[in-house]
Order: sequence, then C-alpha cells, then structure tokens
Amino acid sequence: MTEPKYLTPEEVSDRYRGAVSTGTLKNWRSQRIGPPFIKVGKSVLYSAEQLDLWDRKNVVTCRATKVGHMTTGDQR
Repeated sequence: MTEPKYLTPEEVSDRYRGAVSTGTLKNWRSQRIGPPFIKVGKSVLYSAEQLDLWDRKNVVTCRATKVGHMTTGDQR
C-alpha cells in the first residue's frame, strides 16, 4: 500500500503554475472554500488525491461551436 502524498501550500501553488498563490490558499482556508486541507500542528498540508478530486469537481465543460453559425467580419 502506498502512502498518501501531501503537498505544502508552496507545492500546491507550483502545481497550478502560480495561478493560485499561497496567499489565495490562505484566504480560502480562512473562508473554508477551495481544496480540502489538513493541519498538523502549525503546518498546512493538502492531499494530492483530494486536489485531484477538487480539480475534477471544478472542470468547466464548453459546448461545441456549430460550424454553420460561425461568421466572419462584421455583419449588420
């Protein structure tokens, strides 16, 4: 059985290529929004498995564009 992987807030920020800063994660924690986290003493950790689930929960599905309705230029 493999041990669960936990990430620090800095590693979570890196995972999202800096789009989610450590400050944003801190704000989310205080508001109880964002990905689930655990506290061990003063340390905050995020489960990689829970982050994967949070990612899937936040997927935005786009609808397909209909080719027949695409226009070019300004039509009035």
